[in-house]
Amino acid sequence: MNARGTSLVVLTTLGLTAFAQQQAPRGPAPVTRITEPYARMVARDAYFWAWPMVNIYNKRLAFAQIPEPGLMNGVLPGAPLNRMGMLTDYVEPTERFVACPNQDVVYGGGVFALDQSPVVVQVPDFGKRFWVYQIVDLRTDSFADIGAMYGTKPGFYLVVGPKWKGETPKNIAGVFRSKTNTAFFGPRVFRDDTASDKAAVQEVLRGIDMYPLAEFDGTMKQHDWSKLPKFQAAPGSGGKAETRWVFPDKFLDQLPAVLDDAPPLPGEEARYAGMRAMIASAKSDPALKAAMTDEVTKAEADLIAPLLQFRNWGIQLSHHWTTNVNGAKFGTDYFTRTAVAKSNILVNKPNEAKYFYQDLDEAGDRLNSRHAYTVTFAKGKLPPVQGFWSLSLYNAEHFFEENAIKRFSIGTKNKDLKTAADGSVTIYVQADTPTDPAQRSNWLPAPKDQDFSLFMRAYWAKPEALNGTWTPPAVLKRSGS
Repeated sequence: MNARGTSLVVLTTLGLTAFAQQQAPRGPAPVTRITEPYARMVARDAYFWAWPMVNIYNKRLAFAQIPEPGLMNGVLPGAPLNRMGMLTDYVEPTERFVACPNQDVVYGGGVFALDQSPVVVQVPDFGKRFWVYQIVDLRTDSFADIGAMYGTKPGFYLVVGPKWKGETPKNIAGVFRSKTNTAFFGPRVFRDDTASDKAAVQEVLRGIDMYPLAEFDGTMKQHDWSKLPKFQAAPGSGGKAETRWVFPDKFLDQLPAVLDDAPPLPGEEARYAGMRAMIASAKSDPALKAAMTDEVTKAEADLIAPLLQFRNWGIQLSHHWTTNVNGAKFGTDYFTRTAVAKSNILVNKPNEAKYFYQDLDEAGDRLNSRHAYTVTFAKGKLPPVQGFWSLSLYNAEHFFEENAIKRFSIGTKNKDLKTAADGSVTIYVQADTPTDPAQRSNWLPAPKDQDFSLFMRAYWAKPEALNGTWTPPAVLKRSGS
């Protein structure tokens, strides 16, 4: 065969291959009848995969109902879409909207609807105070590096959606592009537990804001966040557990909007095609939809609920502590993303905050306030940070419970921590008030007669906390307790 003939054969073969690839469906071919067991399998997998995104999607729907910046249920900052609310003090211990709240920082909150408008985010001059702005997309992946650890300068920053092609206005210091139109804003500003610092932080809080690009005029807007109105509780809130944000009976109806907002990552095309085929089958066959809804209801109990317990997932460290290494940059690590979303959603990236979780004492027994415990940091072995560290205590549902001294975490913010003669620092974790004054200064109260969890945060952690050279010390049960 001559060269021309060979070329013709090659081109024909390549053309047929390309045609076949174009024609090959990534999921079941259109109008294919699928069996109930297959539909259940796909629905169960989709529910686990999409759980964090449906969670954020329903937060967007909730924020869209807020008439003005205010406090949801009187405790948590919220606002209409593309705006924010800000606290002026630590979050109240009655907060039940988001698990594992932090009482070392002053929180803010807002939801970006970038399909409606780009949004300007203001950064005031924080001076030497620790701060970080968490901005995550629908997948709970961070896409904006703004905070003390990045050396971010005061000014204005623009957050835009995946398809925005507008012109960046003058005096915008940086642009951050989200892969999804829905995103979440969670500023965190450290303050210590003194009255003087509570007063001092107010000035910088007034300069934190977000608003639609059309309102940008190059001047730093100021808000007195202390005068926010209080709104009624959202449906599903109340009680000891976290407010429900994912509803199995609505999942199949809400999933299309989530898929439309979050384009497939490389390699996810077949997954998306399979889920869309499942949705189409559900629309045309009520019995099949009922079976799939039944299956995702089971998945909530069998797959999702166990992930609330820290001991059930994560990277295992010494003394039964666990951690993760890819918070807020999950990519296709669907397991960790959903585990984090269930147990402590809206985490920072590890270089912003490193998290360590604990359900067990050194013997491997469940932490319970019928016993007293100690956590001792040897001399020079406090959590290595450039920001701050803290140890928080949560009930079995991962929330605070009221206590006599209104202390829910202990660490850098506490100016009266006592150091022993040998240079060590011991935290006393127990329900009853210690009789020793030195122990009272280092007391982290536990709720009476309950299981509980400990949660260590290392904000702007040093390399040894990130690479595993440093890990938290053991939680020891005190003898006789």
